[in-house]
Parts: sequence; structure tokens; C-alpha cells
Amino acid sequence: MLHLLRTEWLKLKNYPGFWWIMGITVLSYPSINFMFYNIYKQNTANSKTAAQMLKMLIGNPFEFPEVFRTTAFASSLFVIIPAILVIMLITNEYTYKTNRQNVIDGWSRNEFLVAKFLNVVIISLIVIALYVIVTLSIGFSTTGSDVKDKFQLVHYIGLFSLQTFAQLSFAFLLGLLIKRAFIALGAFIFYKIIVENIGAELLNRYVHADTGRFLPTESSDLLTPVPAFLGRLDPKVYDHALSLINQQVFVTIGYVLIFWALVFWIYKKRDL
Repeated sequence: MLHLLRTEWLKLKNYPGFWWIMGITVLSYPSINFMFYNIYKQNTANSKTAAQMLKMLIGNPFEFPEVFRTTAFASSLFVIIPAILVIMLITNEYTYKTNRQNVIDGWSRNEFLVAKFLNVVIISLIVIALYVIVTLSIGFSTTGSDVKDKFQLVHYIGLFSLQTFAQLSFAFLLGLLIKRAFIALGAFIFYKIIVENIGAELLNRYVHADTGRFLPTESSDLLTPVPAFLGRLDPKVYDHALSLINQQVFVTIGYVLIFWALVFWIYKKRDL
């Protein structure tokens, strides 16, 4: 396994595009969350009546334990950035024909895909680590000692982790199918933002109210619902979304298995 990772490292270490996108990924997650936190702080910090009323209505979504849910939702909005990295990992293999060279050098097809799988795992772990660091940093800086059960929502780390890996796995599958980075990225964005949202709405309206949640990326999107203060706008819908999370975990795990089964099957059948 180590020799697989070592070879992957040799492919990437001198590739400027990889480091640029990795840098953007590392910077974007803290930046986005701290931007939302600063917006909240600026709008609730002064003593004006409107600011105090706003603070009273929405509470502090950046205090423990709610910060776990708030930052998970905010972070999930930007999965497109690490998805670029994942798509690059596989499409570059076809662009530079390094996948063929690996097989010529003695790798099996399964070994090649295991190396790519490990890359997706590592990128997911980086994103998850950023989420945890940002969440704990904001939470400990805003939460008073009088707050009990600070880690009541710590399970959102697991939910965010599963969501991230599932969506990056889907991005990898698209990259493998399409083999061209910009087209695969465009397909990912178009499908995730337009196709699934329209499809979920149509299924929910004309088939069954909950059918849309079984679509490939919608299933994992529902693992990190909106923060509680936004949920108060429609408590019935919000409570229903929270009640479905456990089911969505199993649906998402099922999709992850399907994604990677397809990856191995397609690559096995495809000419190099």
C-alpha cells in the first residue's frame, strides 16, 4: 500500500495545479466559516434594539453544541472545491496516459484503483480535519463555561465525514466516466446544482413527498441540514428532516458502495 501512495505522490508533487487547488481547499473552509461567523457577530454585537432582537431570535449558532451543525452545513456548500482535486486525480491519468504506464510497469488494475481510492480518502480526511479545527476554534472562542453538553452534536463530525466522502466518490466516478477534467467538473456542477434539485422537486411533487431524498447526492446532502435558527422558519419541515438523518446514513453508505463498485467494474472492462 505504501508503494502505491509513494507513486501517487511522485505524480502530484511537481504538478502546480494540484498545489494551487489544494491551497484553495485548505484556505476556503476556514474562510467561509469565519466569514459567516463575522457576519453574525457584526449584526448582533452592538446594543441597538434590532441587533439584540436578532440575537434573541436566532440565538448563537456558533456556540457549542449548535456550532457542529452550523459549520457542517456551511462547509458542505463548498464540496465543489475538493471535488476539483478528485476529478483531477483521475482525468490526469488519461490526459498523460500514466494509468497505462502503471499497468505496463506491473500494477494490476485493482492496485491502480486502490491507489486512487486512498487519494480520495486522504483528500476527504483533509477536508474533515479542516471542518473539525474550524468548529472547535469557533466553538471554544464563543461558548461560555456555563453551557452544558457542549458536545451534544459531535456526531455531526461523522455525518459531515460521510457526506464529504460520498460526494467526492461521486465526483471521482464522473471523472472516470468522462475522462476530461473540465467536462467532468461541469457535469458534476450541472448535475448537483440543477439536475438533482429539479429531479428531487419533481419526484417529491409527483411521486411521493420523500422520494427525492434517494437521489445520489441529495441523499448525502440531507445528512447536514440547515442550522436550527433557519429551521425555525418551518419547524415541521425541519423536524422531519432531522428525523430522516439516520435513514440517510444507510442510503448514503449504499451509494458509496455502488459508486466504488461501478468504478472498479468500469475500469476493469475499459480499454487502457
